[in-house]
Amino acid sequence: MVTSVAGLLSSFSPNYVSLVIFRCFVGVGLGGVPVFLAYFLEFVPVSHRGRWMVALSAFWTAGTIFEASLAWVVMTRLNWRWLLAFSSVPSFALLLFYGLAPESPRYLCAKARTVDAHRILEKMAFVNQTKLPPGILVSDKAIKENEESNLLRDTHMLSMTRKITDKLKSGFSSFFMLFSRKLIRTTLLLWVLFFANVFSYYGAVLLTSKLSSGDNKCGSKVLHADKSKDNSLYVDVFIASLAELPGLILSAIIVDKIGRKLSMVLMFVSACIFLLPLVFHQSAVVTTVLLFGVRMCVTGTITVATIYAPEIYPTSARTTGFGVASSLGKVGGMVCPLVAVGLVTSCHLRLAVILFEVVFVLAIASSLLFPFETMGRELKDTVDAIES
Repeated sequence: MVTSVAGLLSSFSPNYVSLVIFRCFVGVGLGGVPVFLAYFLEFVPVSHRGRWMVALSAFWTAGTIFEASLAWVVMTRLNWRWLLAFSSVPSFALLLFYGLAPESPRYLCAKARTVDAHRILEKMAFVNQTKLPPGILVSDKAIKENEESNLLRDTHMLSMTRKITDKLKSGFSSFFMLFSRKLIRTTLLLWVLFFANVFSYYGAVLLTSKLSSGDNKCGSKVLHADKSKDNSLYVDVFIASLAELPGLILSAIIVDKIGRKLSMVLMFVSACIFLLPLVFHQSAVVTTVLLFGVRMCVTGTITVATIYAPEIYPTSARTTGFGVASSLGKVGGMVCPLVAVGLVTSCHLRLAVILFEVVFVLAIASSLLFPFETMGRELKDTVDAIES
């Protein structure tokens, strides 16, 4: 709702300040994307988890290509207000489908709502024309609460105080869990990985429009006004957006064959190779081709990272851990235009490329240092079940 309403209102912005405010709220709404990915992950069987998560990510790429196509058509004929208005339509359409989506049974069990979880599982079995395996659902939280209630049966006031305290702490417990002994290494490495991923992704996007458009002269701060009516910029961005498709295909092929960690390392190294020739001046065509390769590889790494991040955390901290890492990634997205593209604008292209290469090396190191591989592993529900 936040994304939809703020997206539409931004098209009516009377001035620049209000436009920035509305787009900021759009970003707040889009902060819920990790919830979608963690939610979907909890429905997918382990044997096909990697490929199905890539399939879900393909729709993000489809949206990127659609937006590039929309900008190509709208901006050359109308103006930016129409582009923002049309761009808000899919978010409004999405609101119609929320009522059809069931809650995650794994999440419900983690919250001791086993009856609700069983009801959803029965519906899933009916739709798939099968039967649930014999047995009953058991919630670790329900067992723990039952043990604690037995211990505190004769101390009612203490029990009431404990419940009030637990409610106050519940909102922060998942966050603090990220810094527990078993998760702190994973958390910090994931922050580095997502920062590097998003920094390099938006770097490829922004450099595509900055370099391949021919508007890369020293001292040039913004695109000329008449560029909005020039097809060349939108063609270049559209072509670069198509690079995400082979990136998705590549990640879908290797993610369940060589594992998450090695997949990210392989594609980060490939991105380094594609980017290196830009240390020297290249033609617009060669630049677009090289940035095509960079974006292809970075899209693959982001896709695999969004699979690995929710897999590596237990259910009790999955969305929180993934969401915080994604937030740190957005910091990379904010820093990138100020630093990397700023260097290109001020005639320091070689330095900008070297900066991206350093970021890639950091990402490779973080990928190699993760404590374990998640390919073929069942999802865990508690921190105690995570390997040290």
